[in-house]
Amino acid sequence: MSPLDRIANVSVLKQHEVDKLYRVENRPAPSTSDQLCFLVRPRVRTMRYIADIVNADKMSGRSRKYKIIFSPQKFYACEMVLEEEGVFGDVTCDEWSFYLLPLDEDIISMELPEFFRDYFLEGDHRWINSVARALQLLNSLYGPFSRAYGIGRCAKMSYELWRDLEEESESDGQGRKPEIGNIFLMDRDTDYVTALCSQVVYEGLVDDTFRIKCGSVDFGPEVTSSDKSIKVLLNAQDKIFSQIRNEHFSSVFGFLSQKSRNLQAQYDRRQGMDIKQMKNFVSQELKGLKQEHRLLSLHIGACESIMKKKTKQDFQEMIKVEHALLEGFDIRESTSFIEEHIDRQVSPIESLRLMCLLSITENGLIPKDYRSLKTQYLQSYGPEHLLTFHNLKHIGLLTEQTAGETLTAMESRVSKLVTDRAAGKITDAFNSLAKKSNFRAISKKLSLIPRVDGEYNLKMPRDMAYVFSGAYTPLSCKIIEQVSPPTRSPRAEHRFVRPAPLR
Repeated sequence: MSPLDRIANVSVLKQHEVDKLYRVENRPAPSTSDQLCFLVRPRVRTMRYIADIVNADKMSGRSRKYKIIFSPQKFYACEMVLEEEGVFGDVTCDEWSFYLLPLDEDIISMELPEFFRDYFLEGDHRWINSVARALQLLNSLYGPFSRAYGIGRCAKMSYELWRDLEEESESDGQGRKPEIGNIFLMDRDTDYVTALCSQVVYEGLVDDTFRIKCGSVDFGPEVTSSDKSIKVLLNAQDKIFSQIRNEHFSSVFGFLSQKSRNLQAQYDRRQGMDIKQMKNFVSQELKGLKQEHRLLSLHIGACESIMKKKTKQDFQEMIKVEHALLEGFDIRESTSFIEEHIDRQVSPIESLRLMCLLSITENGLIPKDYRSLKTQYLQSYGPEHLLTFHNLKHIGLLTEQTAGETLTAMESRVSKLVTDRAAGKITDAFNSLAKKSNFRAISKKLSLIPRVDGEYNLKMPRDMAYVFSGAYTPLSCKIIEQVSPPTRSPRAEHRFVRPAPLR
């Protein structure tokens, strides 16, 4: 599902005289219409695709009207490409300032999956303006933010540009009562570990297995028990999903089993009903029960598919290795597991993820291990991944240890935008890094690895570490916890959310 699908589906577009819809691909659109409208992201390759269509029409003597709508904004580089291709005068350009998409009652997304690669890998700052304008939009809708905190260079630039925009314009939200207390801006590279650890809550595993896009997921025949796929919106309106989305996977089957028994008991109530009661049941309850039954069947099918896939990937063993890496134990045994994982060709993505987690937690791989793992990976999955290793090394996800290495760029990326009494503890955590692993220093200073007596209670968790089976508290969550004022009931005041993907 695309962001446009969440706003206007095909039937709505057809009501507004849209003839046909085509995806922007590497082949000409087979449209016979006299007007073409392109709703696109501002990408250079997309401009070349559009230019090829316009030039092909010119060659064939065909006359059409072309309109390009850029979302969320138009970039000068795109106009330059159109001019170089000789079609700038043949098209009209416009902007759709679409910065924020509500995915659920408490989740708003910019839906910019290219942001991570563009900024952190290629050093392209063009999306900073989009982030700043999204902040400006939030500020106008919900009133001025009480305080703002930031960690990272990108966060600082976004904040400063947003403040400049606020000064230039008279914001509609300035006279409103603030509805948002604190806002936190964090660069993804300050907390790679959270994104690299395996998710073990239900929503996270659904994302790992089926990929959640724009708040929806496609369940295939293996889930639906039919020859058709079903697109399902995953939000608070799904009564089943809303109750299990943040639960540890070990608790989900028990909940679904109990829910199934409860539904059956509600159906069985029909047995002793008279005609009037039956009529009320059919008109008021039956439709809702059928909908709940359909959703229950889908989520049970999804759980079964997740179990099958994770069993093949030695999921439990992988979790143990992750926990060992986080705690700094059995590093040699963990490295051997990664080598075996690569040799068996279990999953190219999972192998890379484990290698990156090893690198981050150990402040880089020993040169011998780096060369060995890289060679085995290339032999298993092909030499085309040489570029993958280059890119991972460039952004600091998979690196070699060098003699005398002390700090990574993480220390310099800590930027406090507003001083706070809790800031000292966070700043000290980044400034106290020694020759040992930076992750170890931060982890110890902020107590990211919980110390519990006995087994961690996953059914009644006491902190955010439960999203990783009690092995690790996401750094972003710990920072927010340290800066935010204490609340009477953390579970009542803060919704547990799954870690964000690398974006």
